[in-house]
Amino acid sequence: MKKAYPIILTPTNNMYAVTIPDLPISTQGVDIAEAMFMARDAIGMWICYKQDQGRPIPEPSDISNVEIKSGEIKTLIDINVDEYRKAHDNRSVRKNLTIPSWLNELAEKANINFSQVLQKSLKHELGLE
Repeated sequence: MKKAYPIILTPTNNMYAVTIPDLPISTQGVDIAEAMFMARDAIGMWICYKQDQGRPIPEPSDISNVEIKSGEIKTLIDINVDEYRKAHDNRSVRKNLTIPSWLNELAEKANINFSQVLQKSLKHELGLE
C-alpha cells in the first residue's frame, strides 16, 4: 500500500516540528531532511500499529486543502507501508541448520550464541553492517 500524506514543517528553536494533519501524530527533526525522515517513520509506524489492531487508516488529504501559517512549509511524504513493515519486522524466525559435530562441541564449550553469530554473519554477507 503506497500513500502520500501532507505534512507541515514548522521552524522552531533550531529545529523543525512536523505535523501530519490527517493523523493524530507529530514528530520533529534538527533539519528539513531529518524532519521528513522522521515523518515517514512516524506515519509508517502509526499505520502498521492501526492495521495490526484492525482499525481503519485515513486516506491522505489533498495537499491543496491544507492550510499553513506564515513561515510554515507544506509538502508530501510518501510511504510504502508494505516495505516499511518488512524493513521493521523484527519477529524471530526459527531456522534449522546443520554444522559438523566437532564445530558444535567447540562452540558450545566457548559459550557461543549460535543465533547471534548467524545474525552477525548474515548482516556482514548482505552488507548491512
